[in-house]
Amino acid sequence: MSVWFTKLLKAKKSCIIDNNLKKVHYELDNGAELVEEYDLNTNVVTRRAWRRNKELKGEQSWDVEIGDPEPTYNFEEKYMIRENSGQPFVTRRNTRINIEWRIRNLPYPIEVYSVIVDKGTNSIIVKTSNKKYYKKINIPDFDRLEIELEQENVSCSHRFNTLIITYKKPKKMIEFEKALFEEIKKIEPQNSEDLNNCKIS
Repeated sequence: MSVWFTKLLKAKKSCIIDNNLKKVHYELDNGAELVEEYDLNTNVVTRRAWRRNKELKGEQSWDVEIGDPEPTYNFEEKYMIRENSGQPFVTRRNTRINIEWRIRNLPYPIEVYSVIVDKGTNSIIVKTSNKKYYKKINIPDFDRLEIELEQENVSCSHRFNTLIITYKKPKKMIEFEKALFEEIKKIEPQNSEDLNNCKIS
């Protein structure tokens, strides 16, 4: 299994159950914190957020990797990340077989967009022919698992002022997620309201 999988296995972990979500909190050996929410119906990660440099003075914000830009975790504190509602912004979602990005507030027709894999940076470049929008989308999962992006796995559509980009998950990523969820199932939550009462692994 990958180096990243081994790091997650070694991390200090605790959890809660909130309705149909299993929320897992990781404390990694480099001091970073990772929070993931799993939908217990689909076994899919619906939210992932990071907090790094906890030793610095002042409150550290969470960086959302997967999910909407206003997370609602309540592990140690409540926090909010807000976007300017009038500007284009990107959110990422997972399904069992795809990764999806939604770029909202993009009113241009589908033929204006170019969605290209950049092999040099292993990222997806989104730009418009009218030069109104440019965005480089990185996929941290792929970097951690050392997976190279392939153009043939990319598709896109546009509706309701939103550009939807879909990437078909490679086999290596699907196998990693399946193996990790098997480990997640072993973490037994004791109290759905208090993270500190969860079993530590």
